Amino acid sequence: MTITDTHTHLYSESFEKDRREMINRALDANITRFFIPAIDSAYIEDMYALEKEFPENVFLMAGLHPTHVKENFQEELDIVEKQLNEKKFYAVGETGVDLYWDKSTLKIQQEAFRYQIQLAKKHQLPIVIHCRDAFDEVFEVLEQEKGEGLFGIFHCFTGSHEQALKALSYNMKLGIGGVVTFKNGKIDRFLDQIPLSEIVLETDAPYLAPVPYRGKRNESLYIIEVLNKVAEVYNTTPEEIAAVTTRNSRDIFGI
Repeated sequence: MTITDTHTHLYSESFEKDRREMINRALDANITRFFIPAIDSAYIEDMYALEKEFPENVFLMAGLHPTHVKENFQEELDIVEKQLNEKKFYAVGETGVDLYWDKSTLKIQQEAFRYQIQLAKKHQLPIVIHCRDAFDEVFEVLEQEKGEGLFGIFHCFTGSHEQALKALSYNMKLGIGGVVTFKNGKIDRFLDQIPLSEIVLETDAPYLAPVPYRGKRNESLYIIEVLNKVAEVYNTTPEEIAAVTTRNSRDIFGI
């Protein structure tokens, strides 16, 4: 059984003291594919070091996280573009819109999001979308950019059934993580109405740890809890969920 974590910040400072041990715990549990989203240029060196240490397991993205879209965002986007021109990446992201922390940057967040979608199209890569308190604002950009070349993952999907269907209409798969295990997460109520071919699994480690680890540091090993919950929702086996979601991740990332 191969399990794929399509979204994990393994380079995070949260893992500074036990990063290698934490990754090996996951590898020992058949979690052998880690897709690593970018935040901003400050983390590039750490991401490259991680890839060098685990070349068979770690697959990098290039991008600018919406909460890190500041006045110098164009400089950051220039770095993203330079990376994509010089090195192999498997997605552009994470990018999108986050209105939870700062609503004042909406316009430049959308501008940075649109620019990264266009980079993804140019390089024939998937886009990995972060959306927090901003479904309408994300959909506004996707509506403008929809069509040939647009595909990817709606990371950490937490919306309604209607929003899920809308995300799928833009050629996105849904990234399902720890929220599916929360009592108030709600997505488990309709998830089985979404074809299994349209979801992938993720942790977003070190954030959003699933039950029974909720409130603690998340790590890729805990994707097992997500896997088991999704198997329960779809009334199938964890092995089937692992196989299908890993196949779905291969369709997206090309590896």
